[in-house]
Amino acid sequence: MRRLSLLAAAGTVALMLGVTVPARSQWIVFDPDNYVQNVMTAARELQQINNQITSLQNEAQMLINQAKNLANLPYSSLQQLQSSIQRTQQLLAQAQRIAYDVQQIDRAFSTSYAPATSSQSNQLLISNAQSRWQNSYAATQDALRVQAGIVGNLDTNRIQTSALVTSSQSASGALQATQAGNQILALQAQQLADLTAAAAAQGRAQSLEAAQRASAQDQGREQLRRFLTPGQGYQSSNVQMFH
Repeated sequence: MRRLSLLAAAGTVALMLGVTVPARSQWIVFDPDNYVQNVMTAARELQQINNQITSLQNEAQMLINQAKNLANLPYSSLQQLQSSIQRTQQLLAQAQRIAYDVQQIDRAFSTSYAPATSSQSNQLLISNAQSRWQNSYAATQDALRVQAGIVGNLDTNRIQTSALVTSSQSASGALQATQAGNQILALQAQQLADLTAAAAAQGRAQSLEAAQRASAQDQGREQLRRFLTPGQGYQSSNVQMFH
């Protein structure tokens, strides 16, 4: 049907081109060969125009698709993820007594956790035992606080996960889908950071508890040696064992 329409339109154009009216003659001269040639020429020109229109439509659709692929994702979870990470970092930074610092650890293990010697006074041994117990107590409290903070982040993570999955499913282009995927990966990285923080806090508490027990055993042996050694004994009321 479309081809018949094109031929009809081409025939009309060709007829207009092929019919000539001399200025000083009343007779109409009709050239069949010229008419056929004009019809074919007009048909080719109309086909070219139709091809150009189709090409322009395709290009317009390509531009629309490119615009969709370059569109940014309207939703961002960056601020919420940063807030969660900062809360966990703040809890780690608030570690009491022996914090996450190599120099502090080295000083502590060269003093209060150092092996008991005969040159140390009884009062110093007792003071070191008290310091070790306080370190373990504080580390346990710190570990519980970090764990509580991470549990508090779970609700935020749940909300962000739901929003990002929805954004990914409704993405209108490749860029939006990629950005949604990247934000989901960032959320997973934040969750791994929380797990790392919890493991570090728990490990710190367990390590200090183990160090306390080891030092208490060592100090107990030194106190027993002093008690049994002639000339180094002391009143039993001064013998204090910290476990």
